[in-house]
Amino acid sequence: MQEIIGRNSEKNELSEVLSSKKAEFVLVYGRRRIGKTYLIKKFFKKKSCLFFHVTGIQNGLLSEQLDVFAKTIGDLFYHGATIAKPASWMRAFEELNKAIMGQAKSKKIVLFMDEFPWMATKRSRLLQAVEYYWNRHWQENKNIKLVICGSSAAWLVKKILYQKGGLHNRITRQLILRPFNLLETKQFLEKKNIHLDPMKVTQLYLVLGGIPFYLDQFQKSKSVATNINHLCFKETGILFHELSKLFQSLFEYHEDYLALTKLISEQRYGVTRSGIESSLSKNGGRLTERLGDLEMAGFVKSFLPLFHEKHGLYYRVIDEFSYFYLQWIAPEKSTLLSLDSSHQYWNQKTKGQSYRAWTGYAFEMLCYKHITQIRRKLGITDDSRVGSWRYAPRKNSKGEGAQIDLVFDQHDSIVLCEIKFTDKVFSIDKEYAEKLLNKMKVFKQVTKTKKEIFTVMISANGIKKNKYSDKLISSVVTLDDLFKEVD
Repeated sequence: MQEIIGRNSEKNELSEVLSSKKAEFVLVYGRRRIGKTYLIKKFFKKKSCLFFHVTGIQNGLLSEQLDVFAKTIGDLFYHGATIAKPASWMRAFEELNKAIMGQAKSKKIVLFMDEFPWMATKRSRLLQAVEYYWNRHWQENKNIKLVICGSSAAWLVKKILYQKGGLHNRITRQLILRPFNLLETKQFLEKKNIHLDPMKVTQLYLVLGGIPFYLDQFQKSKSVATNINHLCFKETGILFHELSKLFQSLFEYHEDYLALTKLISEQRYGVTRSGIESSLSKNGGRLTERLGDLEMAGFVKSFLPLFHEKHGLYYRVIDEFSYFYLQWIAPEKSTLLSLDSSHQYWNQKTKGQSYRAWTGYAFEMLCYKHITQIRRKLGITDDSRVGSWRYAPRKNSKGEGAQIDLVFDQHDSIVLCEIKFTDKVFSIDKEYAEKLLNKMKVFKQVTKTKKEIFTVMISANGIKKNKYSDKLISSVVTLDDLFKEVD
């Protein structure tokens, strides 16, 4: 097995869990394929502890879940001996507790219950069993480290973290696993002996995001474009049907969640809640809950527009693979199924204008995920506000509109960032310089700010130095800056 790439704060947290002088109840969540199971198993398997690991079965019956639980108890505590299948979760935890009590009092025991929401079948009363045994037997035992994990972040947060019953305030720690950043993605690939330059890593990231399972499918013998073509645009590709399967594993009404994500993805600059409601073909119903669930799962993110706070939150799709899938795979599935197996669909698409428009948006979202690296390069403090800004004049108005990709609002100045994803050094010509000047003018007029304004270029390959860049640009952020390690 590979070593654990990144996850430094999570590893530190798990070290504290194991060395803690009290019982620990840890909640771990993050989207499917993010590496939760790998992290927990890899970390604790090398430690001096008994590691009890049971995994829920997706769409499994209660009897099947209990079967697996009983077998795991027998394998770990009784050298593989078969124990009778318990009739309920309460009986199952009674058997587990009996096995724990038979261990040396100095032995630390990690109880890892993976894909816990799948174990909690309807009317199974699993939560009640966990509640009883934690409160009655385990919370006073300093050697017990209970780790509950799952991909359905919304379920875990609602049913356990914010539970108002017997598990209220019982969680001692939370670990939320996020996708790899660019540097961690590069390190992950290098551990597989795949060495790509920053531009190639970024091109891959814009499609797959920092999802370890997806990145693990990359074949060293193929180019980035050919790998993407093989994984995403062929019926036999492992990611060809991935999005619907992913949503099905996370949400009970997965078609509704997928349709909502698609609706949001169609708006380049994001969409407000009222905009979503007006676009829904049927009554939105549980819209607030579903938007929250999608945000907790890492598919969308809500933003408060700078200087337009009264307009309320707006939403954008921030998961790279979901956005890519909805833009490129879903609309062309029937076409792709009709092509022969040797087609190079994606290789051809990367040469068109649609590809350049898509990479522009996707790179903007990537920059938001690397805000810390951008702050460090520009010397911007962490307490500054960050967001985008857009002004659309009223109809029949003579005013001009403007869109600014990224804005940092500091106490004494404002930094306006233009984001460009090009495979060559970007050159500011006279026409583009006039656009920048107009944006600054509109921004000043509309916001009425008295703060000093600076303009920054975030350009994948930097910018060409000329009279326009000298006059307008105060600093440049490149891909190399986004690949920097941060604390």
